[in-house]
Parts: sequence; C-alpha cells; structure tokens
Amino acid sequence: FRRLFIGQTISTFGSEIAAVAAPFQLFQLTHSTLQVGLLSLCELFPFLTLTIVGGAIADAVDRRRLLFVTEVLLALVAVGFAANASLEHPRVWAIYVLVTLAMSIFSLGVAGMNSVIPRLVEHHELATANAIENVYGSTTNVAGPALGGVLIAVLGLRSAYLLDAATFAASLWSVWRPPAHDAERPSLRTIAEGFRFVRRKKVLLGMFLADSNAMVFGMPRALFPALALHRFHGGAGILGLMYAAPYAGALVSSVLSGWMTHVRRQGLVVAVAAALWGVAIAAFGFADSLWLALLLLAAAGAADNVSAVMRGTILWTVTPDALRGRVSGIEFAQVAATPALGNVEAGILASLTSLRFSIVSGGLACVAGTVLVALAVPAFIRYDARAAR
Repeated sequence: FRRLFIGQTISTFGSEIAAVAAPFQLFQLTHSTLQVGLLSLCELFPFLTLTIVGGAIADAVDRRRLLFVTEVLLALVAVGFAANASLEHPRVWAIYVLVTLAMSIFSLGVAGMNSVIPRLVEHHELATANAIENVYGSTTNVAGPALGGVLIAVLGLRSAYLLDAATFAASLWSVWRPPAHDAERPSLRTIAEGFRFVRRKKVLLGMFLADSNAMVFGMPRALFPALALHRFHGGAGILGLMYAAPYAGALVSSVLSGWMTHVRRQGLVVAVAAALWGVAIAAFGFADSLWLALLLLAAAGAADNVSAVMRGTILWTVTPDALRGRVSGIEFAQVAATPALGNVEAGILASLTSLRFSIVSGGLACVAGTVLVALAVPAFIRYDARAAR
C-alpha cells in the first residue's frame, strides 16, 4: 500500500500538469469554450465503455501485467503531446486524438489499480485507506494544476508534457508487484454480472445516481479557461489556480477525515455532500472576485471528497472480491464519464446563454436532483455501515 501511495503520487502529479496543458492549449489555438467542452467527448466514450471492459479484465488476469502495459502506453502518449506542442503550428486534431488515446488506455487499467487496494488492508481499515488515497489525489490535484500553470507560462507546453511522461517511471515502479488474481475469462456475460450486482444493491445504485447528477449538472470545468481570461483577466496561472482550488478543499477534507471512519449512515452523508457541492457551485457562479471564487471551489471540493471517501468505502464493503474489478470499472465509468457530460452541458449552455447562467443553473439542478434520488432510492440514505459488516 505504501509503495502504491508513493509511486502513484508522483505519477498523478505529472498527469495533473498535463490535464491543465491540454485544454489551455486547445483554447489558445481556437478561442472557443465550445471546443474545450467538446474535448470531453474524447473522454466520454472510453470512460463509458473501456472502464467496464477493463474491470472485467482486472477480475480475470494478472493485474501486474495489465497495469504495467497501460502505464507504458500512457507514457508514450505523453511524449506524443510534447511532440505536437513542439510543432510551429500545433495540430488541433492531434490534441483530440491524443486525449482519446490517453483516456482509452487509462480506462482499461484504472479498475485494476482500484481493486488492488482492498486486498492490501484489513476490512476495518477500508475507510482509512480510502481517505489516505484521497490525500495523495487531492495533493497532486492541488500542486499539479498550480505548478502546471507556472510551467506553461515559464517553460512552455512542451516541458509540461515531457514532465508528465517522466513521472510515469514512478508509476511503473509502484505497480511492478501488486497481487495477481486469476479468474474466469472476461466476456459479455461476466460484465453483465457486474451490472446485475449493482442493480440488486440499492445502496450502490443510489450513490451512482446521486454522484452522476452532481457531476452532470454541477461540473463547469470546461468554462474555467474562459473565466480565467475574461472574468478574472488572467492567463495560465489563474487557470491553474482554478483547477487546483477544488482539490485544495479536498486535501483539507482528507487531512481532517478521521471522523469519516466512524460514520454509520454513509449513504446519507453522500447525499448531503452532493447537495452541498451544488450549493457551492451555484454560489461560485455569482463570484466576481478571484479569491471568493477559489474559496467556493475549495468548499465544493471538500464536499466532493467526503462523498468520494464514503462512496469508495461503501463499494469496497458491499462488493465481494471476485466482483470488485467489474464493479470498480462500472463505478469509474460513472465517476469519469459524467463530468465529461457535465463539461459538454456547461459549454453548450454557456455558448447559448452566459457563463454565469450555465454555472448557477447547474448548481441548483444538482441540489434538486440529489433530493429526488434520495426520495426514489430510500435504501441509499438508510444504509448502515455496521449492519453491512
């Protein structure tokens, strides 16, 4: 667990730098919020399909080999981003292609990584391990975008992409010897078993719906480049701070996460956290000063982190080990694909109305949708962690 923690911290750090570089480069080339929003469509198909396929593979093959291959391929894609940025006239189409490749490879491997962790810790340590995982995720998501903005401004886009490629060395070291697991060959039938399990477990169904609602209607990241340039009159540095702010709040929430290990009504906490995310995003839409906008984004990130820790703990607790790869794949497909939909929704609505209307209406829709999910799936908010054990 410690080895994974160290290696993935370094690798994720580089990936977060690249996550700022790609949309910034695209907006710099096109000056279009719509095209930045459409970039999320390149992520959507892999997140909706290949994460699920990757989950089935993770339940059936040597996870070491699966993770090693995917990490090597991701490093090569990072080099491709650097090569495109080195051109006198970088190709817009290449950014879309490379993002699609990166998300496809990542989607095949992410369930394997996620399903390793419950095998490395005791049952009573699951919530703690989940919170610690979120510490490295939040830390890199804060430092990565912030430093990424500085690197882009000082050294250029190519250096940012090359640093991302270099950090994969640590990732390869971290996955060299995770536990292997062999099971039935992946197929459509084994994938369907994962979906049937989620449908039967109402607490899983409810948490998936609540988080999907929050991400589709309350995820305005595609608007950040336009906000940084037009509302806050800045460039890559301001954009990096905006990307980092939610994760700064998540980091504070992770550091203060001890109370989460004692929560019994974990589904109810997920619902409350999702609603608070929506409130913070709606308020962010009205913020005209940078410091207030960053503070509200941090508050949203803190709420989202509480939800993520509780959701991960529920999933690991109620899912048998033989199904964890598949259910983790389904969960990640939902977690990763819905923000992509949210970015498309936010970009289209902003182009038709205004930046403010798109953000505020999305936050309010998030709150309303959370209430509807709680009413439609009562088993979700009634879930008792102690009874589940």
